[in-house]
Amino acid sequence: MHCLKILRVTNAAAVKTFVTDATRKVIKKGCYNCLLPGCHRTVKVEPTQCFNTSSADQHRIGTTSNMDPVLPKLSSDGKGLFSGVEDMLFYTITDGQEQVPVSHFISALKKTGLNASDPRLKDCMDKLQRSVTESFHDVMMDRELFHKCVGGNIVLLIQAFRKKFIIPEFDSFVTKIDQIYDTVQKNHDGHVAVYIPHLAKFSPDLWGVSLCTVDGQRHSVGESKQPFCLQSCVKPLEYAVAIHEAGTEKVHRYVGMEPSGLKFNKLYLDEEDKPHNPMVNAGAIVISSLIKPGSNKAEKFDYVMDFIKKMAGQEYVGFSNATFQSEKETGDRNFAIGYYLKEKKCFPRGAEMIDALDFYFQLCSIEVTCESGSVMAATLAHGGICPITGERVLSAEAVRNTLSLMHSCGMYDFSGQMAFHVGLPAKSGVSGAVLLVVPNVMGVMCWSPPLDKVGNSVRGIHFCQELVSSFNFHNYDNLRHFVKKQDPRRQDGDDRNKSVVNLMFAAYSGDVSALRRFALSSMDMELKDYDSRTALHVAAAEGHVDVVRFLTDTCKVNPFVKDRWSSIPLDDALQFGHGAVVNVLQEYQVACQEQDRLPVAEIIPIPPKLETVEGMV
Repeated sequence: MHCLKILRVTNAAAVKTFVTDATRKVIKKGCYNCLLPGCHRTVKVEPTQCFNTSSADQHRIGTTSNMDPVLPKLSSDGKGLFSGVEDMLFYTITDGQEQVPVSHFISALKKTGLNASDPRLKDCMDKLQRSVTESFHDVMMDRELFHKCVGGNIVLLIQAFRKKFIIPEFDSFVTKIDQIYDTVQKNHDGHVAVYIPHLAKFSPDLWGVSLCTVDGQRHSVGESKQPFCLQSCVKPLEYAVAIHEAGTEKVHRYVGMEPSGLKFNKLYLDEEDKPHNPMVNAGAIVISSLIKPGSNKAEKFDYVMDFIKKMAGQEYVGFSNATFQSEKETGDRNFAIGYYLKEKKCFPRGAEMIDALDFYFQLCSIEVTCESGSVMAATLAHGGICPITGERVLSAEAVRNTLSLMHSCGMYDFSGQMAFHVGLPAKSGVSGAVLLVVPNVMGVMCWSPPLDKVGNSVRGIHFCQELVSSFNFHNYDNLRHFVKKQDPRRQDGDDRNKSVVNLMFAAYSGDVSALRRFALSSMDMELKDYDSRTALHVAAAEGHVDVVRFLTDTCKVNPFVKDRWSSIPLDDALQFGHGAVVNVLQEYQVACQEQDRLPVAEIIPIPPKLETVEGMV
């Protein structure tokens, strides 16, 4: 949106100088949309001006001649560079109302995918909670409270409400996710694992799904807060930690990277006497001996737990001692694998097999929920950076290797079919968990205890298949030429013709709320129809004073644009006898012409590193 492009100065001192001088300096610029585009003049910068430039007339920022600095509305005391955008954002959220219940704001956030519990919004939510607590009556969110609460989160909120997240139409997307969930819930096949006694206690009716995108958009449905053990879902995580710590070369001296073609708990090694890959039990036991060599079991466990908590954005990560004891008591097969590995000298020098096995049992007994597990998956989808904290947890090398092995070996004997039908990295566990990664888009955690004959969650596999049937997330789906599948990464209404129709209809019907949304989403508010008429022409002809004021006062559109009959908006207002609109347009035109007669003065020195809000977000 042109009137909302705001300069950001990366140097704090430069910001102060820029704002302080804004009321007394004069800046030379290439064009100003209050006047005819293409003309060059000098414009005085007033404290409350909001400049708007058409996309055709934008120039490269950073030069002192023929430049296009874009300033926000500045308060008379020079506060902040974001006040104009905050006002626009406020009225977009409130649909033009001066105040709304706080719940309305929370609901609007949720539609974009942001949760009130998001760590990035902590400051905003703390201030909001403080205001509610200090009040003796129901708190309504007005402009003053909005400015007070969102100041530190303005860039994130601009991204959210301008639909600049990876899934722009998140509300529609999760509606489809809920439909898939309901479809899969009707699948009652499979049986709960009984060979670990503690796992046999879970009801086969439990079914939960959570997702988290790389931008931190969240959605959960079903039993998403019920803790469950990671079991084999921990294998890619401990492998990623080992690669992050020791590097690919060292780790793969002791474990291979090929699918085994055998059951996950088979006593079998490859031709080099190494476990086939880190996703089978033998490989995971060896990997557990490579993490923090020389440290005791408690230190190693705390070290990996710290990584997992960071991947989960500090959301719930626990430990089930009951499961740990069950694993040790019934783990004869794993003990046999451990002794076989010891006989074949698969462990690094100095490593104790019993300690490695005990550590492996501990890791399998780590508990998460669908919600925290989805953030872990999203961290893998985001190249090792946790999407809700912004912290880099794993190296890019560790994530790339982990996703590669999850894709080829992550689903036991079903890995080939999973790669063929779903085409995404995934890992399952006998607790009923399925950790699914859509690289560069999102992470998903599904959980339902009933398993199929190879040990994968029946509902988890079904959900993954339905997801890829509906959306083009398969690694080999064509992103350009698709018919049956939806691409949730594409924003609705990107087509210019659709934008023109929506803009003109909003102006025709007097829908200021819709126009405010369009402006915030960076739509060019001076788009023309086939008759070269703009939204201002249409609003003037229909007599919508509020729309005309919005387009002139806030968007600063050009009032001198002529349609194919050489009429400007003022002509339409006069022709149809809309006196109030005529007065607004005449005052606006006079103000624009006054700007053209200002004297040339000193140019504001603009620091070299300036970015618009669009560039910043």
